[in-house]
Amino acid sequence: MTNDGTTAGATPKPDGSATGSGDIARSLELLWGTGERPSRGPKPGLSLDRIVTAAVAVADAEGLAAVSMRRLSTELGTGTMSLYRYVPGKSELLDLMFDRVLGEPFADHPGEPPADWREAVDRMARGHLDTLRRHPWLLKINQARTVLGPSALRGLELALTGLRGMGLRDPELIGVIVAVNSFVEGLARTQADAAEAVAQTGLSDEAFWDHQHPFLERAMLSGAYPMMAGMAEDTFSSEFDHFEFGLERLIAGFDVLVREREAERAASRT
Repeated sequence: MTNDGTTAGATPKPDGSATGSGDIARSLELLWGTGERPSRGPKPGLSLDRIVTAAVAVADAEGLAAVSMRRLSTELGTGTMSLYRYVPGKSELLDLMFDRVLGEPFADHPGEPPADWREAVDRMARGHLDTLRRHPWLLKINQARTVLGPSALRGLELALTGLRGMGLRDPELIGVIVAVNSFVEGLARTQADAAEAVAQTGLSDEAFWDHQHPFLERAMLSGAYPMMAGMAEDTFSSEFDHFEFGLERLIAGFDVLVREREAERAASRT
């Protein structure tokens, strides 16, 4: 375990992002509630739930880089070593934080997902975007090897249930989820990066582009970029909703595939 509470299995970066996990077996025990509870030493009232809640709050307010076992001990008013009785380190804590916030979309929409797959895709995309906007630090976590907890599996189960009406093969259903999540995460990352750039530089987006305007204007007048020079003035207007546009196109594209599969099944029956 390192001094900041990160286990050796994780690779923290200067911006607070992290890849990999620490003790995967321990993370799974904590996620699924099979790990042993501390029997002595911790401050009364301290619990794993409180630790995860505090960690999420710190990450929401200041980013992943601010989350450390020492910082959490201050937030919770306890000794740092008391936290280690509940969670081995920051790597395992990240697994718990990740699963915690993944449960928010279906907590907002309890019960069964909509019967119409189009509405299910729409709800999945909006729920994921809302989660990423509430917790932009999620975009800093490498999800290539997600340690799957109850919330992650519940979310996947509900997503697949909502998409069952598409009549696609199982790998294609996963492909739909990957396509939607990738689209949403791309937009969310752009928004988060823009906000982070303003915070780090103190330069607003308007000021940033104002600095470039004279150079871009000369470039457009040079004749070297005829396509860009001929674009409408509102091309890059903030009023254009790229999320709504992209989501509508995704659903329309999926609809074409669903109809193709329906035609194939009808042809096979005849």
